[in-house]
Amino acid sequence: MARRRLIVLVIALAAVVGAGAFAIAASNRVKGSAAETAQAYFDAWRRGNVTAMERLVYQAPSDFSVRHRKLSDELHVESLQLTPGQVRSLGDEAAEVPFSGVRRLAELGDWPFDGLLRLAVRDRSWKVLWAPETLHPLLKDGGTLELEEVETSAAELVTSEGDKIPNDSYAEAYLNPLKPEFEEVNYGWALVSRVPGRPDRTLLHREPKANVERTTLSRAVQAAAARALDGVEDSTIIVIRPSTGEILALADRLGENYSAVRDVFPPGSTFKAITAAALLKGGLDPAAQVGCPGTYQIPFHRPFSNDGEVDRGVVTFTDAFAHSCNTTFVEQATTRLTGEELSRTADEWGFGRPIATGIGGTCGTVPVTDDLDMLAADAIGQGEVVATPLCMAALAAAVQSGTWRSPRLLSHGQVRRIDGIPHGDVQMDEGLVAALRDMMTAVTGYGTASGAGLPEGVAGKTGTAEVEGETSHAWFIGYRDDLAFCVFVRHGGSGRSTAVPIAARFFKGL
Repeated sequence: MARRRLIVLVIALAAVVGAGAFAIAASNRVKGSAAETAQAYFDAWRRGNVTAMERLVYQAPSDFSVRHRKLSDELHVESLQLTPGQVRSLGDEAAEVPFSGVRRLAELGDWPFDGLLRLAVRDRSWKVLWAPETLHPLLKDGGTLELEEVETSAAELVTSEGDKIPNDSYAEAYLNPLKPEFEEVNYGWALVSRVPGRPDRTLLHREPKANVERTTLSRAVQAAAARALDGVEDSTIIVIRPSTGEILALADRLGENYSAVRDVFPPGSTFKAITAAALLKGGLDPAAQVGCPGTYQIPFHRPFSNDGEVDRGVVTFTDAFAHSCNTTFVEQATTRLTGEELSRTADEWGFGRPIATGIGGTCGTVPVTDDLDMLAADAIGQGEVVATPLCMAALAAAVQSGTWRSPRLLSHGQVRRIDGIPHGDVQMDEGLVAALRDMMTAVTGYGTASGAGLPEGVAGKTGTAEVEGETSHAWFIGYRDDLAFCVFVRHGGSGRSTAVPIAARFFKGL
């Protein structure tokens, strides 16, 4: 009996001891695991549940929630992807989990990053050991991440096709001053990392979008014009589409700040196209027989000579135009025209008016004169007659199309906004235009521009404008199909020897 009581007592004592040991073991047991805590943290982070995240952090800073929300708000984060790696044990009470993430920023798109989640046992539970670099590695050591606006008001002028203007196009003097007309403030973005004591780093950027404005310039035509002028100083070539008035090329290498659209020069024999128009309008037939002596003296006035005093005898008016007979045009103008009639005809073909291109411009002037000597000089493009290369290109375009159109470098709307309303289209007399076309074809077929390497189909008029005490200016105007052009070389010599080869190179380069 005593022995039975002893056994019961031993069992009871053992039970008490076992219960105490179990209680001690239970009180020392670590709750959960590193993997479970990491998974819960990442799940809460994906959901944006900052409160749940904070509960899993050991001694989270008081601004834990603020830091997370501030980063997302300031960087304009739209979404967050997180991909945890394998848990790496660092002993019984420490672990870490490498992870990768992608934040999608509203302005800059996807922004990937790599991070490390550190964990440890604290107060018998697995907790996250949070630091700023847990949010992003670049926030370590007091680093900040900032989204900045990048401002620009730049404007980009492009070709009619939307391409960049070719390099070394010789059009920069016109395009660069034009850009402020199209400048408007645009914004880009940059994501910048700043760490005290280190240079700032731009992590992502999106350049501000420039305001793009199309010009009428054709990439191919502009490139061919520019290359045709390579190596030729003080020169310009302007190309116009006769059917629309669009300036397809504006290559200007004129020196001393001269402008091909604003500055005027004596046009020489290219002006004979205007004088011929006035004479045709007055009744002179292209097939009429006219004299072309080496020298002609206006009765009781001064003499005029052909180049080299070449005497061609009696020729048709078309032949006189083709060979650029000064004496023919002096005699016919002074016997058939008045200064007022010549000036009025010039005005019909664009002279005496400003030209609204979008970059400004003018044509030229033919002052009315009662002096026969001055009228004779004007008739051959000397005297007081002056014109811009732009004006003479527009003249050639009007002969080709039968309509004088105001040249333009920009759209109709932009031209009106910048330069005002342009002069309206002027329909030319069909018979007169047809005669001028035949005469300009004769120039390239057997006249002063023949045998110079021009392609078939080019019609034109050469010009050599004398400048007192200096080398003459060289001119050549013309057209082929829906391309009209003016080549001008200031103090370049003769139109045939200097300007015509430039036109030939231009067409070869198309």
